[in-house]
Amino acid sequence: MALKVELKPGEKLLVGNCIITNSDQRTRLFIDGKSPILREKDILTTAKANSPAKRIYLAVQLMYIDDDIGATQETYFGLINEFLAAVPSAGEIVNEINNEILTGALYKALKAANRLIEYEQDLLKHAPTGRPSLPADD
Repeated sequence: MALKVELKPGEKLLVGNCIITNSDQRTRLFIDGKSPILREKDILTTAKANSPAKRIYLAVQLMYIDDDIGATQETYFGLINEFLAAVPSAGEIVNEINNEILTGALYKALKAANRLIEYEQDLLKHAPTGRPSLPADD
């Protein structure tokens, strides 16, 4: 069964190591075969990987695109260990990402990594801003 992808005008799509850019009209593509496919909105560049969870997503993305866990594995686990040290409550999501990677379901790992970004953003929204005030010496 072919994957159906509808692209908006000007939208980009990664298929394997190629970027496909749609023209000025809506387009529907049917893709058969096994190759990594990502919509433009799901592609994270190194410049936009500006948080710990986004760097984890980027590492998983590279695993998915290259269909090779080994090349990024050491970096990925370093990032995961740092993240869990700072945010132990993210353990369930991290376990899900790890399990998907170990079973070779790299696209599902990428989706779980996206949930980690959402979790991180939610934590930051609720974090206190500014510095705590210290009691004055009397």
